[in-house]
Amino acid sequence: MDAIRATASFMKTHDLVLTTAESCTAGLIASTLAELPGAGSLLDSAFVVYSPDAKQRCLGVRAETIERHNLTSEPVAREMALGALAATRANVAIANTGVTDDTDPRIPAGTQCFAWAFRKRDGSIALRSETHVFEGSRNEIREASVELALRRLPELYRQAGAGD
Repeated sequence: MDAIRATASFMKTHDLVLTTAESCTAGLIASTLAELPGAGSLLDSAFVVYSPDAKQRCLGVRAETIERHNLTSEPVAREMALGALAATRANVAIANTGVTDDTDPRIPAGTQCFAWAFRKRDGSIALRSETHVFEGSRNEIREASVELALRRLPELYRQAGAGD
């Protein structure tokens, strides 16, 4: 929880307001941040979009992207983050999509794809994405995903030059 508190402090210092686009984590990123005092100034909204239809309808993920890259992919996570950012007043979006078990033989259990989208002061968008494979139970994988998604935010914000 210390890493999450550090991220919340970073967000306050840099006037960051978050929206999330969550599939595998099902709102747990936003919920975890909401556990902290003052979270109302850090959170704008959270989209929980499990199905391909919801990803397309709510966030504008293109069917072609899903067909070409699969639901568990960085391209889908990037489109989710961009769609969430476009639909809200937030200036940062975190997206997560993945699998916790071996339901898809093409994708290792525990594979999680993330994207972070930052609205820069000039209005442009900086986008970063990563894939990680976690081990453990379904909930352990989801919790590890939340911790990584929030912990990585400050470093990726700096790398993206989003504060410039």
